[in-house]
Amino acid sequence: MSESNDGKWGIAHVYASFNNTIITVTDVTGAETIVKSSGGTVVKQNRDEASPYAAMQMAEAVADEIKAAGIDGLHVRVRGPGGNLNKSPGPGAQATIRALARAGLEIGRIEDVTPIPHDGTRAPKNSGF
Repeated sequence: MSESNDGKWGIAHVYASFNNTIITVTDVTGAETIVKSSGGTVVKQNRDEASPYAAMQMAEAVADEIKAAGIDGLHVRVRGPGGNLNKSPGPGAQATIRALARAGLEIGRIEDVTPIPHDGTRAPKNSGF
């Protein structure tokens, strides 16, 4: 997994909540967006936007565009809702990484970049029963 081979690398920013999954691929600096996709672009029902199926479909479409842009490998940055919301990423995160790897892209580092507060605002009221 060394970057010394002449392939170009990018960063896949995967935001996976329980309502949606968003994939944004940038160059290594993170300044230029190459391709982006969200769950709503591949499924009709809103409830399916965060599903692993939608994540796989998005990842396959994104992988085709990435390869066309000449990128061979990706570092993946997974992010859950975070803050004072749920810290764990949604169901689409794992499916996205698996589909990107299956599409023939080399996966470099996988890191969790979910924002964790150091005692921020008060957590929302628990409306459960």
